[in-house]
Amino acid sequence: MDISEVVRRTGVPASTLRFYEKKGLISATRGAGERRHFAPDVLDQLGLVALGQAGGLSLDEIGAMLSPAGAPQVDKNLLMAKADEIDATVKRLRAMSKGLRHAAECPAPGHAQCPTFQRLVKIAAAARLKGRTTTFGTDTRKADSVRS
Repeated sequence: MDISEVVRRTGVPASTLRFYEKKGLISATRGAGERRHFAPDVLDQLGLVALGQAGGLSLDEIGAMLSPAGAPQVDKNLLMAKADEIDATVKRLRAMSKGLRHAAECPAPGHAQCPTFQRLVKIAAAARLKGRTTTFGTDTRKADSVRS
């Protein structure tokens, strides 16, 4: 199918398809002066790319798992590490939600009089001084990696 058909069927812009092709995530064939043509399995490959991105994988990480034959070569250690990152993020977000709910419902006359709020401020300040971020009592090291 040509590039316009892939765009129509997936909603992925043509510019993104060309970028994915350049990165080696998908492949196309074309003759001189012709439009790109993709095999029908490109739809599955694009689905794998979307799934990987939804799971927090970079395009480079996704590309490393896609083989030229089309069958994914799953890096189970990478997937476990990503699952651990997601679990840690969920834990931080739950802690933040709990802290925000407490701040919204606290019976103290003001935040300065709330022992829980004061404790959270001290934890956040101490973590910041140690080079960590914190979310209502859950310390985490700052991420230094950049996704491609």
